[in-house]
Amino acid sequence: MRAIFAALLLSIFCQSMAVAGGIEFFQGSWEEALEKARKEEKPVFVDAYAEWCGPCKRMARTVFTNEVVGEFYNKYFINLKIDIEKAPGQQFAAKYPVTAFPTLYYINSEGKVLINTKGARNVDQFIELGRKALDKGDNSAKYAKAYEEGNREPELIYKYVKSLNKASKSSLKVANEYLMTQKGQLDTEFNLKFILEAASEADSRIFNMMIERKDRIIAVTSKEKVSARIERACNRTLEKAIEFETEDLLTEAKNKMKANYPEKAGRFALEADLAYYKAVGNGKKYLKAVQGLVKKEIKNDATRLNKMAKDMLKHFPKDGKVMANAEKIARKASENGGLSSYYYTYASILFNNGKKSAALDTARKSLELAKNRRVQTGGIEELIRKIENS
Repeated sequence: MRAIFAALLLSIFCQSMAVAGGIEFFQGSWEEALEKARKEEKPVFVDAYAEWCGPCKRMARTVFTNEVVGEFYNKYFINLKIDIEKAPGQQFAAKYPVTAFPTLYYINSEGKVLINTKGARNVDQFIELGRKALDKGDNSAKYAKAYEEGNREPELIYKYVKSLNKASKSSLKVANEYLMTQKGQLDTEFNLKFILEAASEADSRIFNMMIERKDRIIAVTSKEKVSARIERACNRTLEKAIEFETEDLLTEAKNKMKANYPEKAGRFALEADLAYYKAVGNGKKYLKAVQGLVKKEIKNDATRLNKMAKDMLKHFPKDGKVMANAEKIARKASENGGLSSYYYTYASILFNNGKKSAALDTARKSLELAKNRRVQTGGIEELIRKIENS
């Protein structure tokens, strides 16, 4: 997804304290990350690390938390941290060898290694490494050259469209040019597969062509592939809604999901509203989406509750109604999850909301939990100093 992540990561900081940005690491397994990469047509970045590794800790502290790094990597990659010395990591290392820490892997959605390098990087080096990985995975220039030289072989055009989609580039112009030559032949097996690949945006003529031929396309591909394409196309239209601040496109994306992929339409609508109204700064409608997601999807999941509370603080620190709800969500995450990081988020929100005494007690609770689990305490101690000196 090209523009949505940039929109979701707009940096709005609270004046009383900095809110951490940086890379949002996927919380599932390697197999789940790869599946997500296939659905979103993005490569995977893997930080293969060990708990005792000093350079790993330094990179996690100073590079992964950088706002510019986060915007770039969250936009273009599925990001995953794997402790190689624990069981799931050992399974990963059996296929992707790790002989030094950290090892930074860039792997495409088919599981092919794009780049594999050892050692920590600073911010600029790390972003450049990501760009090189994207370049290795982008074959569109090769097909563009042949196309511009006059090659109109259907197989080449199909590969060109597919490569553009995988590189998060618009393929509609090329796809439309081909389909205009296929009047009366749109229902051949090749063209049905072509239409499926070319239906990259829900607000397009080709998407409607795909829906009109949905059953025929399923017959030559699969229901799963068609459903995945519908979801990707609706997400792309959501990106455009955010990019151009056009609520009509948001509505169209939600309506297309409801009509064509009802099983996921409810969740999609809530998440689309959350992303759109966050990007345009509409706190009232953003809060409505937050409340819907917490009630219907997140429920008592402490990890997701904590992430939601952090996001609310980051984007709407001065909106009283949003922050009152953020406080409740952060408290619920802390009580359900019991982790130091959750109490840190709760303390940060209490401090933002002017509740200095409660914030200090909560921050000290976070510090106690961190010390008991022998995790880094620098950020918590800094928060405590800010509260005490305020």
